[in-house]
Amino acid sequence: MNSLTPFPGQGSDVVAFHRTELNVILSLYGRMVAAGEWRDYGISSLRDVAVFSVFRRTAEHPLYRIEKRPKLRQRQGEYAVITLEGQVLKRGHDLKTVLRVLERKLIRAVE
Repeated sequence: MNSLTPFPGQGSDVVAFHRTELNVILSLYGRMVAAGEWRDYGISSLRDVAVFSVFRRTAEHPLYRIEKRPKLRQRQGEYAVITLEGQVLKRGHDLKTVLRVLERKLIRAVE
């Protein structure tokens, strides 16, 4: 009767974004919200991957997923930007350079 059930994820290694990584992501997120492109986000920390999902509206599927997969650190790079359809827009070792693919959406022609 006194057996304890551990909280899911407790005691196992879970991949999560570091504070400096979140600062970079949230900086871009704030600029996109100010531009009216994005409105909501969600963060998931799983065993193999940490995901920052970006939504145009709360009830929709995520427009983009920013993923961190440490197992790919020595290969293609641990960071990736993935579209709603599952297409990888950019993958690399440096988060700032990977997120540049999304910053291009902020650049608009002024007439």
